[in-house]
Amino acid sequence: MPPKSSVAFSFRRRGKCLYSASMNRQSRAYVYAVSAILCWSTVASAFKLTLRVTGVLELLLVSSLMSFIVLLVVNTSRGTLRYLPGWSSRDWLRAAGLGLLNPFLYYLVLFRAYDLLPAQEAQPLNYTWPIVLVLLSIFLLRQRIRLRSIAAMFVSFTGVAVISTRGDLLDMQFTNIEGVLLAIGSSLIWALYWIFNMRAEGDAVLRLMVSFAFGSVYSTSLFLISGAAIPSDPSALLGSMYVGVFEMGLTFVFWMQALRLSTTTARISDLVFLSPFLSLLVIHVTVGEDIYPSTIVGLILIVSGIILQKMGGSGRDAVTA
Repeated sequence: MPPKSSVAFSFRRRGKCLYSASMNRQSRAYVYAVSAILCWSTVASAFKLTLRVTGVLELLLVSSLMSFIVLLVVNTSRGTLRYLPGWSSRDWLRAAGLGLLNPFLYYLVLFRAYDLLPAQEAQPLNYTWPIVLVLLSIFLLRQRIRLRSIAAMFVSFTGVAVISTRGDLLDMQFTNIEGVLLAIGSSLIWALYWIFNMRAEGDAVLRLMVSFAFGSVYSTSLFLISGAAIPSDPSALLGSMYVGVFEMGLTFVFWMQALRLSTTTARISDLVFLSPFLSLLVIHVTVGEDIYPSTIVGLILIVSGIILQKMGGSGRDAVTA
């Protein structure tokens, strides 16, 4: 039997190894999370700059196809394509429905909102989806709303009103009512996608690829029916491809990897609140928009409402069964 000092040393060494492995895993989670956040911080500017040289349908087509190609490469490298023959007809129907919501409807509506609004207004209005998710959960998931969630919705939608009216709350004159409704509508579509996707089983990245395959079919069909033309401007193609890679495709993989590697979701989930503020800086530098004080105030209110909703629980504290 080894001496006690030897056993104690063995436990200490094992503990250090486990701690080191945990730290390495968490460090990689932070790298993936920060990579996703930095990508998301650039896409609002990419939307606006690309829409200056091409149309909504053209951007939707190229970016959808590009994102599918990226996800196909990712799944091929991961070896997850072998699971597809085992999918049931229900799995394929679910993927077809999810693909209708995202990327097809979601980005169709979101791109049109960016076409009508300044990027600094469309971006935070689209960011209200966690609050919209609470409302949908009441009706679709039959969950009871808490007082904290009611207060959170009030705070966030006050922020929406501040941004939409550029701070002129007394007159309530919206700068572009169609654009505002579309931006908020995109958050509704995304919240629906989130709810329906929660019930799906299997590899998340593989499911995402198949959904984007269906979404690309829908986008191509609409593009052909509309009689639109493939953009010939190199900047339009490059911008659309950038959106497909860094908004629709690769960034989701980064974020999923971060969630998978992190010891707790809370360690990285709050980092996402950096994204809309970084995005405003990128919008100012690249798009050339002067950031309105009302945009900053409204965004702070929206994010404050989301944080208030998250307080006191894990991930689902906004709603209770």
